[in-house]
Formats: sequence, structure tokens, C-alpha cells
Amino acid sequence: MTHSFISASEVVGRDSDKEVIVDLLMPKTVDLQNGNSQSVVSVIPIVGIGGLGKTTLAKLVYNDEMVVGHFDLRMWVYVSVDFDIHRLMEKILSSALGKEISEKMSVDQLQAKLRESLKDKKYLLVLDDVWNEDRSQWSDLRNLLIDGIKLGSKILVTTRNLSVASIMGTEQPYNLAGLSYEYCLSLFTKCAFKEGDEKQHPHLFEIGKEIVKKCGGAPLAVRTLGSQLYSETDERRWKLVRDSKIWELERGSGHILPALRLSYIQLPSYLKPCLGYCAYLSKNRCDSVDLIHSWMAHGILQSRDNENLEMEDVGEQYFKELWARSFFENVEIDEDLYDVVYTFSMHDLIYDLVQSIGQDEWSVVDSSTKDIDENVRHLSFLKSDNKLIVSTVLQKLKKVQGITLMEDVQKLKKVQSITLMEDVPIDESFLDTCFSKFKYLRVLRFVELSVELPSSIGTLKHLRYLVLQGGKMTKLPTAICKLQSLQTLFLGGCGNIHELPRDMSKLISLRSLIMTTKEACFQDNGVGCLKSLRFLAIVNCGNLTSLPREMSYLAALRTLILADCEQLDPVNQHYQAIPLRLEKLAIKGLPRMTELPEWFRGAPNTLQHLYIKDCSNLGSLPGWLTNLTSLKKLFLKKCPKLLSLPEGMDRLTALRDLKIQRCPELQRRCERDTGEEWPKIARIPNIYISNW
Repeated sequence: MTHSFISASEVVGRDSDKEVIVDLLMPKTVDLQNGNSQSVVSVIPIVGIGGLGKTTLAKLVYNDEMVVGHFDLRMWVYVSVDFDIHRLMEKILSSALGKEISEKMSVDQLQAKLRESLKDKKYLLVLDDVWNEDRSQWSDLRNLLIDGIKLGSKILVTTRNLSVASIMGTEQPYNLAGLSYEYCLSLFTKCAFKEGDEKQHPHLFEIGKEIVKKCGGAPLAVRTLGSQLYSETDERRWKLVRDSKIWELERGSGHILPALRLSYIQLPSYLKPCLGYCAYLSKNRCDSVDLIHSWMAHGILQSRDNENLEMEDVGEQYFKELWARSFFENVEIDEDLYDVVYTFSMHDLIYDLVQSIGQDEWSVVDSSTKDIDENVRHLSFLKSDNKLIVSTVLQKLKKVQGITLMEDVQKLKKVQSITLMEDVPIDESFLDTCFSKFKYLRVLRFVELSVELPSSIGTLKHLRYLVLQGGKMTKLPTAICKLQSLQTLFLGGCGNIHELPRDMSKLISLRSLIMTTKEACFQDNGVGCLKSLRFLAIVNCGNLTSLPREMSYLAALRTLILADCEQLDPVNQHYQAIPLRLEKLAIKGLPRMTELPEWFRGAPNTLQHLYIKDCSNLGSLPGWLTNLTSLKKLFLKKCPKLLSLPEGMDRLTALRDLKIQRCPELQRRCERDTGEEWPKIARIPNIYISNW
């Protein structure tokens, strides 16, 4: 998945290409004189092999000042292989409106909304990474994009395929060439050396020149290999890259895939299985927390003996290392998720590399699946157009004569993870069979599960990561409390669950719990007794009035999120002084809360991030807030009754970031230099005050 933002300073060698494309987007006399509908929208294809920088060039053009000023509306849509008209219309409309389309709309409704959004506008639409070679599908979409618009609208297409360009283009395709050797060397030097260090290591720099020549002008290959060698001073490692026989493979790919395989080979041993596991990721936006918890579940994280780190911290280190080595891109910290999640994507070629690494262990099952390799450890069931349950798909598999005869599928005994995506039709017998036959399951992901979980889930002694996202479940089986290896339980969006099972405290290994429930209060011997819990998120619980009575047992808790629980007032609990290790605390959408609970002060030396949002009746912040000596970030948003900050803010010497948004009176009082509250916060390095 791609997005339109780019830092121009990070791009080298594409200025002349950008000028050509920008010139093609500007109006020509012939455009103004020609009135037929085919030329109302000009379509300009950018063509080149993967990894050359087509998307990067499109981003440079999209954000060019002249382009921004010329068009009434700019839209960016990542297309990829699935050229589904309905999906693309949703994406185009979402980009045009600048917000997600939450409601489900028919094609006719989307068409009407899209026509309204584009009417009388001169627009630029970027369709990134198009693979569709069906002319009729393109014609259907194009017809929706030309109705009632201004002359001079443009569509910019990026594709690897000349036939796609010939189908879509009204202009000659722009064939993107590789970067020049000089620009590639500049990019490699930037990635492989600290600034100026190439002069301190002339021998390495000379070897680097030879590596760059082998990259065939592909920026992705240059950047990835350069990142692999960053700060590496062992000349032997550089020579291994330069002299590898892998360069002799797949010359038709422009040396990109061999370069990427080399980057994998050069990874430290502890990172290789982590990258290989990324084969399960989709091409859309992914999140770091799900990936890290999956690594944990499969036992592929290694804590160094000399470091006293939690597994979650080790996982975050590994994630950042792979990011630094250019395997992940478009990485952003998600502020809407309280800075606990990084969202990211992978370049198509990196994705292909990862798929090739894990091809023997991963299998995607759909209606066309005829066989599954006996070495498969991870199964993903994707949405099927037919209405038959997944059981009928499994009946096609070699050695399987029916779902009830799954005992014949002994070759699949190594399966360790199953992912069931939204709209995959299944029945309870399928789940029963999976749970009873796949004894080594460690990861289960169910999205919008339409049936109840059978009690046989309690037999999965090795299960460590269970995702039950949304769905129609009304209860969880008591047997779930037998999962004593379970580390992560995700019940987000499960708003139909009436109550959690008794004896949740038996989940002795549970470290992360994200939950939604219809319960008004927690049962004893439940969530509050999970002594290993590090992460607790209670979200969208509209009936909940109180937190667990046994919160004092949660001494290991590091992150607590309370969000969108309209009846909840955490001040109601009169806990004794609780020694907390909280590092992150997020409170959102608690209209009944008028003050911060006194028991939060039990983390004076550990709390680093505090987020308070959508608390419409919060009237003040307590004086003890200034005792939080480790506090680094304080974010306050949409708390209209909040008028002032506590005295003694100067004692918060670790505070680096203060953000105040949509708190009208507090914003006025905190105005730079003139507000009454300004002296309290003037020394904080990063202050952001906004009405947005």
C-alpha cells in the first residue's frame, strides 16, 4: 500500500523526470480546443520495472507546488492487482473527501457521490501500481471519472506493464530509466555510511562503487543493500556482497531481486525468521503490534543475556532494525492509537522476496485450492465469492474426503497458525476439526467470526495468540480459561459478548488483553487477577460502569487504555495505594469522568505518556500530576471544561512534548508569551496548541 506523502529531500536524481511529467500535466492548446469526452481526461502512464522509483516519482509530481496550485482536487489511490470497480470507487471517493468511507454504499450510491465530488472540478488522480489488462474494466471506471468534470483533468498511472499503459494511456507512456551511476552512488553512500565516514573507509567506499554498478540503476536495490552495510566496517562482509554468485541470477529483473536476496542473506541470524514470518502480511497497511505478538507466539524473539528487556521490547527492537534496513516503508506512529502502534507497508518486491522465503511454510486457501504441502505451518483462508462453507474447500484437498475425515490429513500436523479473514463462510464443525486435529496451533486469527467458538478450543495447549475481531459471538466458552500458554487475547469489536468467562485468572501467561463486552461490571477472579498482564485496553464497552475490583494485582501492567465507555467513571473505584509500573495511560471518551482517579498517582516514577481525549466533563488536572517525574508526553484533546494546568509544571523536567487541541479556554490561557498559563509551560521543548 502507498500514500502520497514524500520528503523531497530524501529523493535523488529524479528532478528531470519530475519536470517532464509536470509539463505533461500542464494545459496545452490542443486540450482546450478538443471537446470530445475521450480527451476531457488525459491519462499519462509511467512505466518501468519494479524498484525503479515509479511511485516515488509520482509522489514528487503530486506534491509539486505548481501541480498543487493548478488542480482543484488531487486524489491518490493505491490499486495493485485487484481492479475491483466498487473498491476503487470507494478509495477514490475517500481520497476526494479526505476521510474514510464508513458506510456501506451500493455502486449507484458511490457513483452519485463521486459525480458530486468531481463535478466542475479540474482534478489530478494518481492510480498507483496498476496491473489490470482488461480494457472493459478500465472503460467502466474511466466513464465514471469523466462525467461533468472540467477540461484539463489528468490521471497519472504507474505500472510495470506496457500493455496496461497502452490500454489506459491517452498520452505516450513515460518509460522511467534507472538512476545514473552517480546518483546511485550518492544514494548508496547516504545509506551505507554515517555522514563523511566514507572518507574514513576508502577501501569500503571502493567496494561500494562496485556493488552499486551491479544494482542496475535500481534505487530500491541500492537503498536496501546500502542499509544492510550501514556502519559495517568488516571488509569481508562488503566483499561477500560484491562477489556473491546471486548476482548471476535473474538478470531479466534488472538485478533487483538478486540484490534483495543478498540483503536477506546478509541479515543477522536472529532477524531472518522475523522477516520470513512477514509472509502472512497483506499488501495493505500493517501494524507492528500484531507482527510483534506473532513473533512472540512463535518463539522467534531472542532476549540478549545482558539486557533485561520484555519480549515486547525485543520485538520492537527487531521491527526497528528491519525498518532501518529498508524492508519496511511508509512507517508511521499511529497517534490515534496512542503511539503504541507503528503502521507500515512493504514494497511489492520486498513482499515478493518475503513470499519466496516462506513459500514452503505458508499456504493461502481459497476456492481454487487443490492441495496443501505437508510442510505447511501457516494457513490463511481468504474471502470466497461462492456461498459454500470453507469445509467444502477443504474437501478438495488431496487425501481429504470430507471435513469429518480430517484425521486423514496427517500431513498437515505441523500447522501452527490459522488466519480466517472477514466474510469467509464457515461452520462450527470446521472450527472443531481445526482445534481437535491441529494440536500445535500457536496463532489463531478470526475476523468477523459468524459462529460461536466451540469448547474444543481449550485443547490447544500451545496457543499463544488469539484474535477474535468483531463477529456475532455472544459468549466465550469457559474452556478458553484452560489456555495457559496464551499470551495475547484480542476481543476488540466483540460488542455482542454478554460476559467474559469466570476464572479468567487461570490465563497465567496472558500479557496483552484488548476487549469489548456488554458487561456492566467485571466478575471477581477475572481480568483484575491477571498478574502477568502488561497491556490492557478496554474499549467500546457502552454498559461498563466500573473497572475490576482487583486492580491491585495488575502490578506488571505497563499500558492501560480506557476508550469510549460512556458509563464508566474510573474515579468510582476506591483502591488502596496501588504500586503501578504504568508507562502509558490513555483515557478517551469517558464523559462521566470529572477528575483523574487518585490511584493513577501510583506510577510517579514510571509513567511516560499520558493521553486524555474526548472527556467532556473533565474539569481539572490534579496537583499530583506534577509528581510524574518520568512524564515525557502529555496530550490533551477535546476536553472543553479543562481551564488550567496544575501548579508546579516546572517539576516535570522529563516532559518534552505537550499537545493541547480543541480545549478552547485552556488554549487561550496557554497562548505563547501572552496566556496566563504560558509561564508554566514555556520551558517545554515541543508545544503544539491547535483548535483542530
